Amino acid sequence: MYIYGLANLTGLLPSMYNGYSFGISIARKLDDDIIDGIKDAPTPEYLHHYEEINHLTLSLAETIASDLNMEGIGALAIKPTILTDNRELDEKYPTLRYDISHKMIATRAGLGWIGKTDLFISKKFGARIRLVSILLNTEIIPESKPIDKSRCGSCSVCVEICPVGAATGLLWDIHTDRDVFFNALKCRDKCTEFGRDHLKVDRKICGICVAACPIGRKN
Repeated sequence: MYIYGLANLTGLLPSMYNGYSFGISIARKLDDDIIDGIKDAPTPEYLHHYEEINHLTLSLAETIASDLNMEGIGALAIKPTILTDNRELDEKYPTLRYDISHKMIATRAGLGWIGKTDLFISKKFGARIRLVSILLNTEIIPESKPIDKSRCGSCSVCVEICPVGAATGLLWDIHTDRDVFFNALKCRDKCTEFGRDHLKVDRKICGICVAACPIGRKN
């Protein structure tokens, strides 16, 4: 199941994307049974599902962008989370910051907000989603208002369950840098450990806070 939203990105994108000032954010729901199977560590089923959904959402975004380009609308599909080995990921993105933030586009499209462990929390499915984005060079009218601050309130389930205490418990808003409320490097190191020692693969993977977030749980 998919949800999507339209975003005005004027002034929010790096200069390399000049000409693109609008975007489409697409979220694909993850399988509840697979997510519910995550307890103290990621499962092989979650790793496979995570990578499968990344490929599916990228294929969808590329197809939509291609169709739009054929209609004379400039469109550029932006890949979801990098699918690569740990060494290459660490070399290319040592600070875990990317040129384009799918979460930023999704908040501008009104699909949700950023949670206390830096997850994107969609209004409909909680954290149980994967995001992909398409940039557009044609003006569009967003259907929803951007979301500028967290709606997590006093909930701290993800903060308490994080195995490395990566979150400070502070709430996100558009004026708060990620590093103020979440230590992405601690998270990265634990995800690397889970992939290497628990799943025996060269991947970064966890999902504990995804499964724990009460928003979007089927029960």
